[in-house]
Amino acid sequence: MKAQPFVVTPKDYDPALNVLGIKVTVLASNTATQAYEITRQQGQAGIGPPPHSHNWDESFYVIAGEVEFTCSGKSVVCSPGTLVHVPAGTVHSFRYLADGCDVLEITGQGGTATQMFTAVSKSIPADAPEVPKLLEVLKQNGVTVQA
Repeated sequence: MKAQPFVVTPKDYDPALNVLGIKVTVLASNTATQAYEITRQQGQAGIGPPPHSHNWDESFYVIAGEVEFTCSGKSVVCSPGTLVHVPAGTVHSFRYLADGCDVLEITGQGGTATQMFTAVSKSIPADAPEVPKLLEVLKQNGVTVQA
């Protein structure tokens, strides 16, 4: 199926997903674009995913707040206007350093981040996640968490 032009306004957004305390709004899925995905991720100080990798490229653009990104063991604090690109297979993580952080995330072709975010939001409670179940859901969606 060929991708069709589309416009998404705030009134068109599906309700935000709650992915372990991060509010994830899907702006464009790979089903809609036939290639990449775009999400808006918002959260409070101290939250973020553990070191992990997956087989798709991913880029993050910081809109608000400060976010500490770690890629291949190197950390950098990123303020608004900063772009971070993470090639497929790179071990990475991030942590919001302030309340009200807001980040745009864009995946490369073949990414399944929105599928994974939906699965985590539906099956893993943000306030009391069962780690073994979480790791299985992530694995099923192409994400490998580093020990």
